[in-house]
Amino acid sequence: MGTIAARGYLARVNVIDELVANNRAFADALPTQHLDVRPRRRLAIVTCMDSRMDVFAALGLQAGEAHILRNAGGVITDDVIRSLAVSQRRLLTREVMLIHHTDCGMQQLTDDGFRAELQDATGMAPAFAIESFTDLEAHVRQSILRVRRSPFLLHRDRVRGFVFDVDAHRLREVFVDRAVEPADSG
Repeated sequence: MGTIAARGYLARVNVIDELVANNRAFADALPTQHLDVRPRRRLAIVTCMDSRMDVFAALGLQAGEAHILRNAGGVITDDVIRSLAVSQRRLLTREVMLIHHTDCGMQQLTDDGFRAELQDATGMAPAFAIESFTDLEAHVRQSILRVRRSPFLLHRDRVRGFVFDVDAHRLREVFVDRAVEPADSG
């Protein structure tokens, strides 16, 4: 156990234990209720996993109003498309909001550099794409187009992208040039 404790395992468990206790207090203060699995606003939001972004508070959302999909960089990966397809086809969402943000950690690394770091640490190259980026607005536009061009999604006409300023806490919309729009966006 000394070796595990030396690696910080106990500190991590203590943080999790604190969060479990927080959940008990949270649940005890609320009445039992069952929300419909289908989001009331018929909205799916794809955003970054950045801990500075409280999506519900920033957008004035309540539990049960939207699906929130998060990953490093808010990247539209195959798994995000899978989740959006389930969200639209089974849970009746109609709109997709993409929220990227300033000062993103994915802008601080490179695909080749991080892939090499992982390979050096583990002895194997990761099968997943890293998807780092330098141009934030271009990344948002790319994400909008990936959603709008996916044949697996039923509703590709109401897809909008934004940059969230982590200091000012404000959204700024990013638009895609109509010349690069898909001909039939569903």
